[in-house]
Amino acid sequence: MGPVVQGVLLFSLLLRSSSSRLVRREITDNDLDIYSFHIKSVVSSRYAVTVITSRVANRASEPREVNFHVELPKYAFISKFNMTIDGKSYSGVVKKKEEAQQQYSQAVSRGESAGLVSAVGRTLEEFKTSVTVAAHSKVTFELTYEELLKRRLGKYELRIKAQPTQVVKDFKIDVHIIERQGIRFLETQGGLASNDLASAVSTNVTDKEALVHFSPSHEQQQCPHCKDMGLSGELIVVYDVNRPKSQGELQVVNGYFVHYFAPSSLSRFPKNVVFIIDQSGSMRGTKIQQTREAMLKILDDLHKEDHFGLITFDGEVTYWKDNLVPVNSDYLALARIFVENIKSRGSTDINEAVLKGVQMLSIFDESHPQEESTSILILLTDGDPTSGVTNLNEIQNNVREAIRKRYTLYCLGFGFDVDYKFLEKISLQNNGLARRIYEDSDAALQLQGFYEEVATPLLLDVQMHYTGVSNVTYTSFGQYYDGSEIVVAGQINHNDLETFTAEVKAKTKGNDSIFHEVFTKSERDASKALDHYIFETYIQRLWAYLSVQQLLERLVLLTEEQQTAVNEQILARSLDYSFVTPLTSMVVTKPEGEDPHVAHKPKEEKPLERAFLSSKTAGRRTSSRLRISSRPLPTGPRDYGMPLLLQSHPSIHGNHGKSRSHPVMQEADLHIARVIAAEPVQTSGYQRIAESVTAAEPVQTSVLLKVLLPAQDQNTSICFKIEVHKDVLPKDPVFKLLHDPATGISINGEMLKRGHFRKIGVNYRDECHIKANTTGIMVTKEGKENFIFWTDTATSHHCDGVTISLQNEVLNVAVGDISVNILLHKNGRNRFLWPDVRRQAPIPGAKGLLGQSPVSYVLKEASPLVRLEMLGKEVQGTRDITVDYRTHVKPTVDCWLVPFSAVVPEPLSEILGSL
Repeated sequence: MGPVVQGVLLFSLLLRSSSSRLVRREITDNDLDIYSFHIKSVVSSRYAVTVITSRVANRASEPREVNFHVELPKYAFISKFNMTIDGKSYSGVVKKKEEAQQQYSQAVSRGESAGLVSAVGRTLEEFKTSVTVAAHSKVTFELTYEELLKRRLGKYELRIKAQPTQVVKDFKIDVHIIERQGIRFLETQGGLASNDLASAVSTNVTDKEALVHFSPSHEQQQCPHCKDMGLSGELIVVYDVNRPKSQGELQVVNGYFVHYFAPSSLSRFPKNVVFIIDQSGSMRGTKIQQTREAMLKILDDLHKEDHFGLITFDGEVTYWKDNLVPVNSDYLALARIFVENIKSRGSTDINEAVLKGVQMLSIFDESHPQEESTSILILLTDGDPTSGVTNLNEIQNNVREAIRKRYTLYCLGFGFDVDYKFLEKISLQNNGLARRIYEDSDAALQLQGFYEEVATPLLLDVQMHYTGVSNVTYTSFGQYYDGSEIVVAGQINHNDLETFTAEVKAKTKGNDSIFHEVFTKSERDASKALDHYIFETYIQRLWAYLSVQQLLERLVLLTEEQQTAVNEQILARSLDYSFVTPLTSMVVTKPEGEDPHVAHKPKEEKPLERAFLSSKTAGRRTSSRLRISSRPLPTGPRDYGMPLLLQSHPSIHGNHGKSRSHPVMQEADLHIARVIAAEPVQTSGYQRIAESVTAAEPVQTSVLLKVLLPAQDQNTSICFKIEVHKDVLPKDPVFKLLHDPATGISINGEMLKRGHFRKIGVNYRDECHIKANTTGIMVTKEGKENFIFWTDTATSHHCDGVTISLQNEVLNVAVGDISVNILLHKNGRNRFLWPDVRRQAPIPGAKGLLGQSPVSYVLKEASPLVRLEMLGKEVQGTRDITVDYRTHVKPTVDCWLVPFSAVVPEPLSEILGSL
């Protein structure tokens, strides 16, 4: 994929006029005026939120259609889009892709114009939408997107490319960077910061903050080569942070944490590397020339402690040497001669080439058993396998079995003819990654740049551990390379912890090392002012962004069934955080009574196919320059704006998904989109439910309830579903939540149709009965009733060994070592209850849905399959997410989704009861 460019923006406007007949007329440059163009990017501890705002005035006496174009990073998630036209605001809403697609299709079938979001370069995609602006009217566009900047080769880069297409009266770019660790260096680069424009850039750097301001004058925008098109160029902000602690930097805000880990003062591991170079006929010409050029530079960068080997392949495999050799002047001279004579020819036998590379490393390991080093293979190819083993699945299995987790495989796909999904999967299966090398003039630099990223391994087998956390992003990493950074984020189970501890275990050269970092409550209190100044939710959004990106990366390794479960997690989190991801779409909806317009985002294709797609989309221009046709728009009723369908294409996230989407939804809307439940159908009893669940033939089911159980001594909880036939759902099922014969306590809950509880009853022997609904709580003792409203202030009662207390809409019922919290949740006008059973260990003999809480399990395997040992049995599950209703915050948490029978020994028919 080449070097990832962070934060690149391109803005342009396209004017198009149309009517039923052609009318030639003169259009002056003043007909449409971009009178304000602002880009503001705020980077809070590497997490960048960028807002692009453009204000345009139609000064003509006729309506004009204005297209808003922005190029943004492929790995960014759009999070907001607004248009304001004559005081009327049009805002985006995130929807499930299928729902948004239906609205899009309906609009297209009516012949309405559609916008386009497409891939336009190595790291960019184009956001594009249009609106008709009435004569002498104005429109404001505002687009927001979010991304986590990655550290490469010791620096972060934020690139802002501006092309306003005309001289703009109010043109400025502002970058505000806040880094708690302190800013080690910062500089500005690019065409907008050089030569005659240098005076338009001002930079102010303090210990923890930096401000970069770009504001060109009217004269500076009229440079000789700009003519009347205004400025066109990049403003690049390059920086790095101080790293006084080798164990990294912990930040904690509002129950979420992020850990940045990038040690540098460590001895490097020697590296054993085999380069496997495709020299098939399709590499002829520029590709093979650039490959030779890159390899010659890479040979110069090899470290004297390294060992290396070279393999070229077409239909046959050719060794430079049949084993790895040390890096010295003699071998380097011979290797250069070999590289300079690489010629393109023949077919492509990827399977044999990679297996030969693995064999070379295996032989080297056997002859150097005591050496501390790391071994990697770098495969460069531009096409599909055409000789030898050509079945992709067979090649993947062969390579995986040969490597056996001993080595790392990196795959570089040259150009668009290569099956990039295949390369991505085979590299991820073997602890590596894939990159696309673009067929541009700097392809040799792309190859060399990738090698530099993996040239200096400092840590191996990195394992990150945290206390009292859940829903943590990846914590296991095969290698850590100098100049990069490991970022881990997650949720803290108890935000009032006095201390929060991070531990990193890794292999360093010479020994195994442990890095400790403790974040105290006093440190958290001392940083509150800065946290608020940044913005209080930035770590939570960073966590959501990183977790979604990692889930998207995992998809390529999973089966279709596993992908379905992971896609549910991605969808739920995308909706929760208003991210435009491959499973969601943003629809910018016009007010009621006005027709929608949409923007569709096709997948990235080969260059020829992309051009063909563009030619078929009538009414959509792909030019990034300002064009005004010679036909006026109709002067009839004004057609303002569009809801816009914004979708992502698979290649942006490794060809897994299909669409990205965004804006903010209300909590009630999110809940409706998240819950999968059919409308209940009344039945005469519960036996039909049991029959539908135990039927031998597959039946169409709906999720009636998803249950989350905390895990004993584990960070990730267990969850399971109750699924029943869609036609046999009772109206108000009552489930046994907990029945403990030893203590005599039983808890039952009556469900609402959307997986919530309307009533919960707690009975203790025959002496005390408690029934809660969404209005209040009835406590019955010896036939006497006492009613308590949820709105009552803190109150406490005793009932024959049972302690009952109410505070902040949480009812606590305690008997012995069993404590039950019943929470009242409010979701707009909707109210529901949720039970939370708390105890140190499962109660022997307890039954019901919550009878096994907390659950004890041992995680056997987490990728690509999930295997757990529970209750003495091995269980297969999947990673899932659900809403944790045990607190009023209602966070979305990760869980291991296991079958109902793995947690609840009784059949469904035996856990049905009554209040």
